[in-house]
Amino acid sequence: MKTENMQEKEINFLQHNESAWNKQALAQNEWSKAVSTELINDAKEGKWDVHLTPKPLNKEWLGDVRGKKILCLASAGGQQAPVLAAAGASVVVFDISEEQLKQDKMVAERDGLLLQTIQGDMRNLSAFEDETFDIVFHPISNHYVEDVNPVWTEAYRVLKKGGILLASFFNPVVFIADRNPQDIENGIIRPKYTLPYTDVKDLDKTQINRKLENNEALVFGHTLSDLIGGQLKAGFMIGGFTEEMQPNPRFLIDQYLPTFIATKAVKLS
Repeated sequence: MKTENMQEKEINFLQHNESAWNKQALAQNEWSKAVSTELINDAKEGKWDVHLTPKPLNKEWLGDVRGKKILCLASAGGQQAPVLAAAGASVVVFDISEEQLKQDKMVAERDGLLLQTIQGDMRNLSAFEDETFDIVFHPISNHYVEDVNPVWTEAYRVLKKGGILLASFFNPVVFIADRNPQDIENGIIRPKYTLPYTDVKDLDKTQINRKLENNEALVFGHTLSDLIGGQLKAGFMIGGFTEEMQPNPRFLIDQYLPTFIATKAVKLS
């Protein structure tokens, strides 16, 4: 009989998630709908916003992006990167999904933007030399990899001295509750899973097979020690922190506390 550990090893989560996001892009889901030419034209005139969380990002976190080299890390989909490019930045989009990257490439070609796309794993930025970028822009996506710490160490390496990492992620509390629909209907939050959480370890065989068959992305719930402490361990100084409520609650816990977290981290040396 196969053990759970053997089952976990046999699932290539990265390959599966690449396929899942390709499917999402082709279906034009919420995070795969490219921005319009009108929005890009506004950005060229200085009227623009980007998002780490549902609300527009405080522009003081970004500063003046004109002439800056920005790595949009695991954030393809034709949305944030083209806006930053239209605002005057030199942008590279790095993402696991070829179809998501095609959205950025399409907008760049359509609207004449300085933007490059590269396919790869967010934990391995060996395509870039040390101290290449002024900003790494990393909106919610690191719950698609099993270990977030390499993301922080690689971001630190490719940033210039004084560069900033802008990252967002879910409060890990969203991963601990049983997702029984009856509990949700009855207003019950029933803790079931411990952190760190992984679909491939914590879900039963039927649940995993359902996700695989439906080509749904496999997710991982990291601890705050890895999500925030990991940035500090990599060498960053946290220079900004914000929390935000989920505007469209998916889980019962979303109604009771902010489940979006965003950080501004600075590379001092």
